[in-house]
Amino acid sequence: MADDGDRSSQRRDGIVIGDDWQGYSLDLFNYPAHYSGDLDCVIIPHGVIMDRTERLARNIMDDLGNHDIVVLCVLKGGYQFSVDLVDRIKDLSCNSNRSIPMRVHFIRLKSYLNDQSTEDLHIVGAEDLSFLTGKNVLIVEAIIGTGKTMQTLLKHVEAFKPNMIKVAGLLVKRVTKISSWLPDYVGFEIPNRFVVGYALDYNEYFRDLNHICVISESGKLKYKI
Repeated sequence: MADDGDRSSQRRDGIVIGDDWQGYSLDLFNYPAHYSGDLDCVIIPHGVIMDRTERLARNIMDDLGNHDIVVLCVLKGGYQFSVDLVDRIKDLSCNSNRSIPMRVHFIRLKSYLNDQSTEDLHIVGAEDLSFLTGKNVLIVEAIIGTGKTMQTLLKHVEAFKPNMIKVAGLLVKRVTKISSWLPDYVGFEIPNRFVVGYALDYNEYFRDLNHICVISESGKLKYKI
């Protein structure tokens, strides 16, 4: 039997999608017709996202059950994951001897121009987080690359002296300059490809996709600013 350290490591790693995974054919799924030609493949179907989100909710319940928490949702890309994760936690709280009273607050991070991350990070809605002092905080983010953006946010949140901070990331991208930092809860580890859908965007498009897909080069050109 694995010890607690082994289980923790497995929990943080998430489901690993290999670099050689070509994804599912778009023909197998429904998606908005206005994105025809703009996508290469479906890399994670919506149903798989939902199943993994339920498992993460159970892990969070195991770790934080009976703790009041403030869910800090990172907009805009994290809103769908946050909504679904909170819903799953609420369902578990209603059907368990343990419960997690939750408050939800929203902040926005912006550091991308087209498909490139920039050094210019804007944090909107996080100017005064003094209400986090002494609280247990769960930051919910859709996608994490090098981890630098999240580490910057963590330093900002830590300045308000919360009791505890945990981070749930739906996607962790394998990038060239990989960071040793990982969220406490990881949904999927994915190749270094630009993905859209499930509220992840490219210049504000593709948020209306249910699945997580790889954008095509023609899609990047079509919606480039």
